[in-house]
Amino acid sequence: MAKINGNEIRIGNVLEHNGGLWVAVKTDHVKPGKGGAFAQVELRNLRNGSKLNERFRSADKVEKVRLEQKDQQFLYETDGMLVFMDTETYEQIELPAELLGDRRPFLQDGMIAVVEFYEEEALNARLPQKVTCKIVETEPVVKGQTAANSFKPAILDNGVRVMVPPFVGQDTDIIVDTETMEYSERA
Repeated sequence: MAKINGNEIRIGNVLEHNGGLWVAVKTDHVKPGKGGAFAQVELRNLRNGSKLNERFRSADKVEKVRLEQKDQQFLYETDGMLVFMDTETYEQIELPAELLGDRRPFLQDGMIAVVEFYEEEALNARLPQKVTCKIVETEPVVKGQTAANSFKPAILDNGVRVMVPPFVGQDTDIIVDTETMEYSERA
């Protein structure tokens, strides 16, 4: 594990802090008028999901942890647990569904997700950045509204509501960015 300075913490970094594994969710670099600069970091525990706000000065050293990433295929959900399978060894692991939060509807049967491991323990799952979905309900297309910089609501086949351009109609396949949960392009 590498030690980094407190001012080098970035969003997504996994740190060993207070005897637990934490991921940096939000960082804010503050330079007060009096005293030294520091990084205000919001951390989320990878094991139990609790949150913590910490201040790290540039002189503070923290352990940055590297997680091993493996592609795993999503099989099914049972009792609030997501079951993934290693496509090479066929080993199955379970992760809690609340780990994905509001991105959970984008997880489709057979989808390949990146599961992050610390030693042999599975801690996190990340979806592909772009997912194809079908629009099941939206307002009809209005001719001549292609140049307007306005968006209309649409409901996808997984129940998620997104805003789409006016030229996109019902039963159209679109690509949604799972990071921002926004329309990206037509499929």
